[in-house]
Amino acid sequence: MPISTAKSTRGDNADLMQILKKTDVVVGVDLAVDKSPAEFPVLSTRTNVGAMHKEPDYEKVLSLNPDLLLVFSNVTKDKQANLPGVPVLFAGLYYPDLENPQTSAFTDAVRKLGYVFNARQQAEEYIQWHIDHLTDLKNATEKIPEDEKPTVLVAAYPNADEKTLFTFAQIDTLTSMIKLAGGRSIAADLPDFMKSTYRIEVDPEWVISEDPDYIVLLVVATTYSGLILDPPSGYDADNATGITQAREAFMSRPEYSNLTAVKNGGVYILSGNLRNDASKGLIGAAYLARILHPEQAEIDPEVLHQEYLQRFMGLDYDLDKHGVFIYLPIIKGDVKLAGIPDRYYEAALKDKVVEG
Repeated sequence: MPISTAKSTRGDNADLMQILKKTDVVVGVDLAVDKSPAEFPVLSTRTNVGAMHKEPDYEKVLSLNPDLLLVFSNVTKDKQANLPGVPVLFAGLYYPDLENPQTSAFTDAVRKLGYVFNARQQAEEYIQWHIDHLTDLKNATEKIPEDEKPTVLVAAYPNADEKTLFTFAQIDTLTSMIKLAGGRSIAADLPDFMKSTYRIEVDPEWVISEDPDYIVLLVVATTYSGLILDPPSGYDADNATGITQAREAFMSRPEYSNLTAVKNGGVYILSGNLRNDASKGLIGAAYLARILHPEQAEIDPEVLHQEYLQRFMGLDYDLDKHGVFIYLPIIKGDVKLAGIPDRYYEAALKDKVVEG
């Protein structure tokens, strides 16, 4: 049946509705989409039905009379039971395979949604663009000898009172991003690395014993429940002060002061947008590849990012002026940065010179 009205939860579904040029059929959105007007200028004006992942407002969803509910998790039993007459669809966008995108669940999901919303041409155009750039990036980094690939700790940014860290297993997009960028995750030898869990708790002693060349710490702008977190990051953030201070705070922790990554300035804070949106790690991997292998990685991540926003997301969004995605940013010269607004050039250059 043709879908004339839909309710979308979470960022990747909302991104796809913009990519497929189908925002007009969306009648309701999750709280997190509602709180992200820069990324979702149209969808953020739709009816906010609350935090569907944590506290679903089924009555409000039913009041919108949607033909379909798009969800970001494959746990759909409760939603199906509480939304009689409303099909609940988990397309599979959460599962990209950056090394084999042609056969990934993500690619299949984009194609599926293109069919559901009668937007197959838009879906195929995006799939081809996504695969082509992943292939270019893979071709650039897979030639690098394994012993020349730096070791990387990728983890969730810890709160000040947290003594342990949560690194990521093989199944997580962040791990694939590191590999595609030409890095080696130090978590690869952990017993739980190959399991289905996404996060693995590790203590400082383990990190110290591994002594990674680089550390990449993930921050998110909003939680599943719509709570806005510090430091500000992503599309709705223009001020890079918070992410700069977060990096300084981590590097000042005494337990990590002698790590190679800390002493050499190889600590980076990465916005969750580069992991969780519909680019599904491609853009984030392009930023990281330019950091880990600036000579081999020819793709300009900001050019790629800007094309994604303008061509596919349909956004009038200037990355030279807006958005906080990675710190330290990539210094391009000519007073230009990739990852944060250009007006922070002098501060970023100073940090790079002092630490690098």
